[in-house]
Amino acid sequence: MLWSLVKILVFVLLVGAATFGAAYLLELDGGVRIAFGAMEFNLTPIRAVIALLLLVLAIWLLLKLAGLLIALLKFINGDETALSRYFDRNRERKGFNALSDSLMALASGEGRLAMSKATKAERYLDRPDLTTLVIAQAAEVAGDKRRAEEAYKRLVTDERTRFVGVRGLMKQKLEAGDTDKAMKLAEKAFALKPQHVEVQDTLLKLQAANQDWSGARGTLKAKLRHGALPRDVHKRRDAVLALSEAKTVLAEDSTIEMREAAIEANRLSPDLIPAAVFAARAYAEQGKPKYATRVLKKAWEAHPHPDLAAAFAALHPEEDAEARLKRFKTLTRIHPEHRETRLLQAELLIAAEDFPAARKALGDLATEKPDARALTIMAAIERGEGASDAVVKGWLARAVSAPRGPQWTCENCHHIHAEWVPVCENCQAFDTLAWKDAPAADYQTPMSSAMLPLIVGRVDEGAGVPAAAQAATPPEMPGETGTAEAPDSQAQEASDGIPEAEVIPPEHSPGDPSGDRR
Repeated sequence: MLWSLVKILVFVLLVGAATFGAAYLLELDGGVRIAFGAMEFNLTPIRAVIALLLLVLAIWLLLKLAGLLIALLKFINGDETALSRYFDRNRERKGFNALSDSLMALASGEGRLAMSKATKAERYLDRPDLTTLVIAQAAEVAGDKRRAEEAYKRLVTDERTRFVGVRGLMKQKLEAGDTDKAMKLAEKAFALKPQHVEVQDTLLKLQAANQDWSGARGTLKAKLRHGALPRDVHKRRDAVLALSEAKTVLAEDSTIEMREAAIEANRLSPDLIPAAVFAARAYAEQGKPKYATRVLKKAWEAHPHPDLAAAFAALHPEEDAEARLKRFKTLTRIHPEHRETRLLQAELLIAAEDFPAARKALGDLATEKPDARALTIMAAIERGEGASDAVVKGWLARAVSAPRGPQWTCENCHHIHAEWVPVCENCQAFDTLAWKDAPAADYQTPMSSAMLPLIVGRVDEGAGVPAAAQAATPPEMPGETGTAEAPDSQAQEASDGIPEAEVIPPEHSPGDPSGDRR
């Protein structure tokens, strides 16, 4: 408010001073005489002041016109001037408008339009790091792989955009299936920016697929160093890579190096089952069965597994069934209620021909969530106790449609593997195999589990089998008094007509932990 009052007062004073000056000039006698050759001009004081102001204005206009002429000459010569800066700003405005339109089209999935707008922006802007990148992305959206590759190659030539160009070419080679070139590009991108997580994962996957275990361990260490991987996960995966190195060395018949690599893998991750098996074999070859036993016992404490039992049995392959049963107490006393321990105990007792004890050890595994292995063991127990062929075949018939039990299953694509491998054979994912029940298949056999006993055999109701196991008994047929009352001779005659190939064999020899449990 005060400042507005001051401005009004100043304006009034200036108007008053101008009025007073004009009045003074009008009342002033005399004037200004200008003689120019034969011409003479007499000006009153007020006219002289007006003429002076007009002269100053004319001089100012003349100087501006001279400056404009000089700027025009410099513009024609190519020098930077206000005129050139005006045109540059105009071009820049058009270029950024075109670039904005290109980004909007790219975000909406209109690849061709985005590429056209980006090309227009490239003509207006001197920013190849921006326009070339947008052109490359738009070309990929439009499916123009050739133009996208050309754009990425231009980006590689610029120091500022080299990583972006290399990464783009790497992804193109991966999509094309050219893993060799993709791996070289991944190594170059990793050298340019080792902390980039996507490049780390891509390089690690390619190195693992190419069995470059040493290089993969270096990449894994870089992931840990840059904070892209927790320490416990790094320890586990480093053990997987060390184990893979051990397998490679084993294939090359380099025994000493294989032992060292296998033992190192087990040291890095004692709960890694394949590493424990390899380390136990390495100690056994060194003549150190106590060390091998300690490794297998520690791994069994972490997770009971049939491969551990097979490796433990291989330490003394010539022992008899009684000695093996006694020696295996080192493992079976650990987690005695675990499913794998009970199955192992039943197999050992079957080998020792103690079938009642085997049935007791097996418990309700054949009736509560049964799998093929438990049902096969039950068939062996029935055979050992003298049950008829029809009863034995009835258990084996149930094993046909039963789940296979835990297997090496990829957690990424659920592909089932016959044995553990560091890289999934289906999706090429690294360290995704887990020992677990595989998901049920979508396809089911047209032959129901109720029909199999009719074809192969039945479970005898008088065999002391729990009620859940008797569910596989075929239904009573019209005109019959009951299937359960049929004589064993009739069941034997029915089973004699079955070809030998239709009798489902056990998955492994009873009592032999080294058998195939897959």
